[in-house]
Amino acid sequence: MPQDHRPTASVRILLAEDQGMMRSALALLLGMEPDFEVVAQVESGDAIVDAALHSRPDVALLDIELPGRSGLDAAADLRDEAPECRVLILTTFGRPGYLRRAMEAGAAGFLVKDGPVGELAKAIRRVLGGETVIDPALAAAALGAGPCPLTPRERDALNASADGATVADIAVKLSLSESTVRNYLSSAIGKTGTRNRTEAMRAARSQGWL
Repeated sequence: MPQDHRPTASVRILLAEDQGMMRSALALLLGMEPDFEVVAQVESGDAIVDAALHSRPDVALLDIELPGRSGLDAAADLRDEAPECRVLILTTFGRPGYLRRAMEAGAAGFLVKDGPVGELAKAIRRVLGGETVIDPALAAAALGAGPCPLTPRERDALNASADGATVADIAVKLSLSESTVRNYLSSAIGKTGTRNRTEAMRAARSQGWL
């Protein structure tokens, strides 16, 4: 049986969303639920853990693409530093790779933002009841997509190659030799079936692998 995470008082919610209008609207709508209380709002991923440790939320609603640190990385941090907090990923980008990474990071749910607020409220209550809540269409897509073929180091190399970084720049950033960086990039290009690292990075991001 799933472990019950329901709080004894009102449900305390942390909201991480970089778009101010969206964050304010979500906070307002969730606050209209009689048993919900939005106790913290942050706009960057690197502020999530500190906010959680300070406000002690029952549930953290995290966007994925945040400044400073992604919501997926922050979910893993919360699993280690605030294990009593249940994480629900709420994102515009319903990509199978993101779903797999969210589950690996310990998230209890994954929903896309185009759903009604009433469904989000139900999902929050369900994860507090110990369930795992996943958008059905995305779950089906993830099952058909297969696992990410890239190794962690190949993903690091692709991520570090953004904004026109040279092989030398990537080597310094990752504390690797230039030849090792070239090998990682070449392998990533081959696995994604692309012609160069720019295309490989674009293809990996479209799948949610980065």
